[in-house]
Amino acid sequence: MSFTYEEVGATREAGQCPEGYHSLHVRTRIGEGDEVFRRAADAVLTWEMHRAVGVGVTTQKDRAEPGADVTVTLAGVIKAPCRVVWTVDERRRAGCAYGTLTGHPECGEEAFVVDRTGDGTVWLTVTAFSRPAKWYTKAGGAAARGFQHAYARRCGTALRKLCADLEM
Repeated sequence: MSFTYEEVGATREAGQCPEGYHSLHVRTRIGEGDEVFRRAADAVLTWEMHRAVGVGVTTQKDRAEPGADVTVTLAGVIKAPCRVVWTVDERRRAGCAYGTLTGHPECGEEAFVVDRTGDGTVWLTVTAFSRPAKWYTKAGGAAARGFQHAYARRCGTALRKLCADLEM
């Protein structure tokens, strides 16, 4: 399968949304400290955060890596095939982005990045650009975009819960 959009990797540049797409940017405070950062980073890179949100994740890789295919299943029926576009795993920043493949209800890219600021605060930032690719996402219009925002907020809530026992 191939990507369904030309701007592969565009989420790497924070704040950049290619023309013709709807953008999404949701930032959630997760906690504080290095242990929280490492735990959050691992949860994002191993798909644990996604599963904690309640979506199905099917992949051949235990950890996100460029080129790995992953299918996210929503509500048990909507299958969203994606491919990991890029990953980052640094001392203060970790995460990944995946892009849509043929059959996905949207067309675009979504990134999940955990970062630890200078004061030790740990944040999850979900950045995406997308446009409808199926009739039902086109028909859903603003409601489909609202679902995407709600999903990004749920990712932050789930990740905060996964890291709660490590809070300083």
